[in-house]
Parts: sequence; C-alpha cells; structure tokens
Amino acid sequence: MNCKVEDSKPSPGLAIIAAMPNRWKPNVTVAAIVEREGRFLFVEENTADGLRLNNPAGHLDPGESPVDACVREVLEETAYDFEPTALVGVYLNRFRRTRTGDDITYLRITFAGSVGAHHAWRALDDGIVRAVWLTPDELRSCRARHRSPFVLLSLEDYLGGRRMPLDVIHTDASVLQPPR
Repeated sequence: MNCKVEDSKPSPGLAIIAAMPNRWKPNVTVAAIVEREGRFLFVEENTADGLRLNNPAGHLDPGESPVDACVREVLEETAYDFEPTALVGVYLNRFRRTRTGDDITYLRITFAGSVGAHHAWRALDDGIVRAVWLTPDELRSCRARHRSPFVLLSLEDYLGGRRMPLDVIHTDASVLQPPR
C-alpha cells in the first residue's frame, strides 16, 4: 500500500471550521448504575428545581477518562468505592436551566458496576443530601423527582440487559497529560 500524501488545495470546509471559534459543545457527564441485593444506588440532591433523585453522576473533568470520572463521582456523591464493569449506554438530552434560562445539552456516559467499601466519614458533594438505595418500582413511582429523563431510562436499559464491554471506550494517553 502506498501512503504517499499528495499536495492538494485545502477543503472549503476547513475555512468554515476555522471561522467557528465558538463551536457548540455538549457538557460531558458520567453516571453509575449500582445494584446491590435488588436495590440501586441513587442520590438525593438539592437543585434549583427542588430536591431531585439522580444516579451518582457528574461532569468529566480535564485530564481524566470517562471511567475514572465515574469512579470519582460515585465516591464524591455517595462515599462508596465503585468499580465499573460495563458500559450501559451513551445518552444525549437538552435542558433549559430554570434559574437562568440557559439552553444546555448533556452527553451522558453511563456505567454499571459494583460498590466496594463505604467511607461513612466522607462528606458528600455540595448539594447532595444523601445516598439512597431504591428498588426499580420505588424509582418508577417518583418520576416527577428525577433530575433527568436518563435516571430511569438508564436503569431500564440496565434491567433489560444492555451491557457493553469497557474496552469500547478509548481514552488516548494525551488526555492524561498535563496541558502545555
């Protein structure tokens, strides 16, 4: 196979991309589905819309992989160690903030896994009232309190057997390097 690169004119599409300094980007978040004895781990959190239920979840931070972000978020929000074992799904939704009216899009990567040690001495993240273990029926009965449509959808996907191996997610080593 010949890998010779030929000289060519720049694509007109490249000029358009270069002229888009404020390109739209979704907020990337991670979430966990954690089952123990038929119950699932959720958090109650104070939001601008009142007390809501959510999966242990949060934003992907610079310099971390989605898997590492999920491990960190579960610990910060529930005080449990978490070991991801599978990818449940990737979800996209749009949300308008009640307080500001901001139009925000979230790309959520949801993992299934198991909990380890509970560190009861740890303070939970700001806004998190408590970690709570619920059955699927208990979660279904309070849909109006869900933080997002993905709280229940990702649980239903998990209950339906949706699992993908973690090796379908790739994080290049460049992500883990300090910025230059």
